[in-house]
Amino acid sequence: MSKRKLLLLFILAFSQTFAQKNDSIFIRKIYDQALSEGHSYEDLRSLCKDVGARLSGSSQAEMAVEWGKNKLQSYNFDKVYLQEIQVPHWERGTKESAWVKTKEGKLISLKILALGGSVGTNGTLRAELVVFHSLDDLKKAKESDVKGKIVLLNQPFDEKMVNTFKAYGACYPIRGDGAVEAAKLGAVGVVVRSLGSSQDLHPHTGSMHYEDKVNKIPAAAIATEQADLLDNLSKKEKLEFIFELDCKSLPDVKSYNVIGEITGTEFPNEIITFGGHLDSWDAGEGAHDDGAGIIHSIEALRILKALNFKPKHTLRVVLFMNEENGNKGGLTYAAWSKEKGEKQIAALESDRGGFAPRGFSCDGSNEQVALLQTFQKTFEPYELHVFEKGYGGVDINPLKSSFEGIPLFGFVPDSQRYFDFHHAESDVFESVNKRELELGCAAVSSMIYLLDSYVK
Repeated sequence: MSKRKLLLLFILAFSQTFAQKNDSIFIRKIYDQALSEGHSYEDLRSLCKDVGARLSGSSQAEMAVEWGKNKLQSYNFDKVYLQEIQVPHWERGTKESAWVKTKEGKLISLKILALGGSVGTNGTLRAELVVFHSLDDLKKAKESDVKGKIVLLNQPFDEKMVNTFKAYGACYPIRGDGAVEAAKLGAVGVVVRSLGSSQDLHPHTGSMHYEDKVNKIPAAAIATEQADLLDNLSKKEKLEFIFELDCKSLPDVKSYNVIGEITGTEFPNEIITFGGHLDSWDAGEGAHDDGAGIIHSIEALRILKALNFKPKHTLRVVLFMNEENGNKGGLTYAAWSKEKGEKQIAALESDRGGFAPRGFSCDGSNEQVALLQTFQKTFEPYELHVFEKGYGGVDINPLKSSFEGIPLFGFVPDSQRYFDFHHAESDVFESVNKRELELGCAAVSSMIYLLDSYVK
């Protein structure tokens, strides 16, 4: 090998080592800022307690937009503005009621929540209860076994799955498709076991859908503990299920994505987008889903500004509206950015709760996943170890269609407790640990710094 080539290799190795050392020093500053001078916990308290639950189309969602704009402006980012969108407007109405009646006439009160998008019962609806343990079991049933009855779909999480998001995904069809499949067999209503990992009395709501040519029947979620109670009782005797839902869908309404930016010094038209969703379901306060993701994203940008970081690319935090029941915020944002002629070079989403950070996933090419994995050593002092191919997030996913080849990154916290709170009344500010939230903010801020430095 020539002396010139040896010299070039030495210079390259030295520059890489120097860059990694500088990265480590700066990321240490990010963590120090997040842990000792952070705003995250108080900002989350304000979002949860001053605004509360934030279902798309509601007055609380409207207030959340004002809250988000005011918060971003308070941090003096280069630009803060609203992006208009149209969102669905579904209302739960009065609180749901449900009972089961035994053969002897005993009434047992039940805790249910209407699924998002469900029709109402038009008064009290009562019918014999029939139980199935998966959507596939329901599909195989005879029409004579289902017609005129109320279906209970009681499929628990697979406890053998270490990653609870995979367990959730395996159970999602009972919620998303249960009403359609039950109605095809003539059922008059459907109740699904809450998609949660705990045995408790907190029902978990969530989105479901109908098909135009299939009768729309009311759909609700029931607490896991009571789903098992009904399952066991039904093996001994016939049960009558009684419930009332007063929910309804209204015309779409105007809402907004809330956007803040620090302008890039070298490539201002090249954008790194990151954020979470500002809306939440109307049970609880939306603290983990996705108040934590909103705070991770705002705090990530605040920390970089506080440290006087001058990004090469424009860093854009987006508080997306309507992830839960339509994704109109994500779809509108991707189309709008493309129409403007922007170049989206990377995107990151936090929508898995405010628990202790574990790492990041990448929805991208092998080369992009390999780049993510080069960051692992830098994050070792902070106990992050997940750097793998995976999913980015619902809000940023539409960017794939508008910007070919864009890598999407997902923040990965510990998943074990997330589905104790997901879409339930228990998802309140008090369920979020201050230090875990702050560590998440530091991890997201560090990742944005690294993406600005190394993504091309």
